[in-house]
Amino acid sequence: MTTRQPIELTVNGRARSIAVAPHHTLLEVLRDDLGLTGTKECCLVGECGACAVLVDGLSVDSCLILAVEADGATVTTVEGLATGDRLHPLQQAFLDTGATQCGFCIPGQLVSAQALLALTPHPTRAEVEEGLAGNLCRCAGYGQIIEAVLAAATAAEDTAP
Repeated sequence: MTTRQPIELTVNGRARSIAVAPHHTLLEVLRDDLGLTGTKECCLVGECGACAVLVDGLSVDSCLILAVEADGATVTTVEGLATGDRLHPLQQAFLDTGATQCGFCIPGQLVSAQALLALTPHPTRAEVEEGLAGNLCRCAGYGQIIEAVLAAATAAEDTAP
């Protein structure tokens, strides 16, 4: 029997205390223990980015981090981007540009784009490509995804005071 270890996280703005198996990844805890299934399980080796979440503002593949390593961290999943029933500007831009396609890679793309825009509010196309380089899209919707990120950056620029 595996002894569970208590950890404290802030997930999508909500403080969470949870006992986790020491060998469980952050991905497993988010999906299985907290019911946040927007974060997708795919390659499990950090190659695809489908499981990307923000940990203390940085985009990380949640399949590569043990949950106990995230103790004390602030985690944002795709579910945490929206405010109430209002979509985050990135989410709206992905819909407006047709970037969603099948949708499987989109949660990871969105959180990675959020991390990029937090560091580089007015990215160039090359910076978006670099910022999303760890996120694969099997539908090959890269053109629309890049356009969506650029559109969200422009929309944020247009609404800035």
